[in-house]
Amino acid sequence: MLIALVAVFATTLEIIGIISAIHALLYARTPQATIAWVISLVTFPLLTLPFYWIFGRSKFQGYVEAIRDALEKSGETIPKVLKEMKTFRVPPTLAGEAPFARSVFEGLADVPFTRGNHAQLLLNGQKTFEAIFEAISSAQEYILLQFFIVRDDGLGNRLRAILEERAQKGVKIYFLYDEIGSRKLDEEYIEKLEKKGGVMRPFGSTQGFFNRFQLNFRNHRKTVIVDGKTAFVGGHNIGDEYLGISKKFGFWRDTHLRVEGPALQGIQLAFAADWHWATGELLSLRWKPAASDKGNLTILPLPTDPSHRFDSCSLLFVNTILTARERFWMATPYFIPNQAVLQALQVAALRGVDVRILLPDNPDKWIPWLASHAFLQQLAGTGVSVYRYTRGFMHQKVMLVDETLACIGTANADNRSFQLNFETTVLVNDASFCRQVSQMLEEDMASCRTIQPGALPGPRFLMRVLIRVARLFSPIL
Repeated sequence: MLIALVAVFATTLEIIGIISAIHALLYARTPQATIAWVISLVTFPLLTLPFYWIFGRSKFQGYVEAIRDALEKSGETIPKVLKEMKTFRVPPTLAGEAPFARSVFEGLADVPFTRGNHAQLLLNGQKTFEAIFEAISSAQEYILLQFFIVRDDGLGNRLRAILEERAQKGVKIYFLYDEIGSRKLDEEYIEKLEKKGGVMRPFGSTQGFFNRFQLNFRNHRKTVIVDGKTAFVGGHNIGDEYLGISKKFGFWRDTHLRVEGPALQGIQLAFAADWHWATGELLSLRWKPAASDKGNLTILPLPTDPSHRFDSCSLLFVNTILTARERFWMATPYFIPNQAVLQALQVAALRGVDVRILLPDNPDKWIPWLASHAFLQQLAGTGVSVYRYTRGFMHQKVMLVDETLACIGTANADNRSFQLNFETTVLVNDASFCRQVSQMLEEDMASCRTIQPGALPGPRFLMRVLIRVARLFSPIL
């Protein structure tokens, strides 16, 4: 009897392994990954199946269908928003930029570059959260919040207290969090907010029969929207470390962006889509695009996610790099690029573009830090300059092209952001704003040490082994 049960189990496991191997054959991203998965799933299904159904998925299932459902339920609302945004659309090409660039960005975003916007740089946690809390405290209709990490600590409790006060005044609170990034968040935190009238929900990446194992996909967006008039996007999550008061990390260097104007609607559309996926609800929001009275910047919000028909975040990085004529500067906490982004950096540097990459000197995660050296080595001899931030931990996600384009958002230069995460990047096409970003990054560089891209941070043989082992994990880092 026992032998028969073992035989049935082994046969069933092998059949599931073969079915999964066929799935990998059809959907794996690269030939190398396809070969590795197919052989492993057929040969060692017991060991490989759990890894494949958690880490082998290349596309987020069901999100596109949820968006279609939202469009149908919205009637004329969302199409009308998109139509009205086009009335603020800027001329056909971005000033001083190659003609192809704008069409790529807009094609990925599904919304246009618009004029009539205001943007304010917010450096580090104190200024960022002062601005966010001030905006939240003045909310009259609704507050939309979305964070990858929410902690029940000093900053988290300050945020909840302000939200509770607004909720008691009749302001609607919609709070979305990533259940993996916020896995340590106590239910009590959520219950306290909801008792006061707020609504707090997990993004729910594992909902649906075919998604129950897709723990590898995460919603990495950090967004706050107040009354459909003011939006905040950037690198900060909700936790004391983002204020620079953590004993482990010390000073925390990060950048956020405040946005007002018609471009805000693109950020709000992304939140509404995520909320509909998470809850099935279609929110009633302020959808009328309006020009800001504080400025006339040209801005495009560009949400990217793993349900897109293209690798939208990767293409955002590639197109941004290829747009550069004189300068491409990038600040990122993690540097684990795919081949397309790496080659774009090589080409840009070889054609004389001033390519600079700012990275933290002290890592928060050792495996990504080690893996980054493997990719930096491939930039050796191209003219790329690498800066290591030494003042504390640097977490900002910023790109700067000439005096043409500045990109600030949530996406890191790694495969997780390129292929697995939901991200938002805001593109600002304005020379004066780019000069502000340039000054900010130059001040950061003053707190950096420069290194050769091929330099190893320790004993040569040992580091080469550790770096190569860490690089094996790059598809999920």
